[in-house]
Amino acid sequence: MDGATFWACVQNQVKPDRGVPELPSEALPADLVFMLISRVGLDETTVAEMSKDEAIARLQKYWIDGT
Repeated sequence: MDGATFWACVQNQVKPDRGVPELPSEALPADLVFMLISRVGLDETTVAEMSKDEAIARLQKYWIDGT
C-alpha cells in the first residue's frame, strides 16, 4: 500500500482494494448446491458446471419425479 492509499483510508474512510474476488452474477446459492449434492445425489463437479437456471430445473425435476 502506498502513502496516498493509506491516508485516503485514514482521513476519508476510503477502503483500499484488498483483492477480494467478486462473486459471479450467476453464483448458485449454497442451499441449492447442498440440496443438489445431498438429496439429488449429484457430484460437486456436475453442480459446479450448472447455470443457476439448470440447477433450479434439476431440483424441480427431483421434487416432481423423485429422480
